[in-house]
Amino acid sequence: MGLFRLTLLLAATLLLFSEPGLAHGVDQSTRQFLVNSQGVAIAPFIYIGAKHMVTGYDHLLFLVGVIFFLYRTRDVLVYVSLFTLGHSLTLLTGVLAHISVNAYLIDAIIGLSIVYKGFDNLGGFKKIFGFQPNTRIAVMIFGLFHGFGLATKLLDFQLPDQGLWKNLLAFNIGVELGQFFALLFIVIALNVWRRSPSFYRFSTTTNTGLMAGGFILFGYQMTGYFIAS
Repeated sequence: MGLFRLTLLLAATLLLFSEPGLAHGVDQSTRQFLVNSQGVAIAPFIYIGAKHMVTGYDHLLFLVGVIFFLYRTRDVLVYVSLFTLGHSLTLLTGVLAHISVNAYLIDAIIGLSIVYKGFDNLGGFKKIFGFQPNTRIAVMIFGLFHGFGLATKLLDFQLPDQGLWKNLLAFNIGVELGQFFALLFIVIALNVWRRSPSFYRFSTTTNTGLMAGGFILFGYQMTGYFIAS
């Protein structure tokens, strides 16, 4: 349980000690590179994409929820592939078609996606509403929102059209690489934890914590939205 408490604590710390205006911020060196970007830069965009995913606590918390009760490698691959398909589609379409979405609102929805997955893992839909949503469809739909979140961040920098699709493809490859390595760590940690009796004993606490983290993200982003309005 310690790993997931640490993850949630990190998310809460980042939220509490960041300024609302920097809710969609990028570190200074990356910001400077994107602002001054000209032409094709495959390697830097792969690096930026991977870095963004590895440090993207909202995406990682959602993925923790998605694979929390997935025991078979095949199931992990199916769900992660659906999530990847969703966020790749909206990332590429959003930037290339210049589809602008309010960054705070889209990140608030991403926060709710974490709430959804924690609630789903707790069996909340069956217990309270008497039905179970199609989890595969839900994961892909939330993947679409996560992709719009990535696209919104890139659109803020008004990247030049020259070589844009190549840079964007490189960024997406970087995102997938970052996601792969983050998932590798998460899957290994989960598999180790599942060997302990504490996994089932504290699974409710962990998924309740995921919901709490999602609500914190949602509230933080909505606060930023109203402050910026």
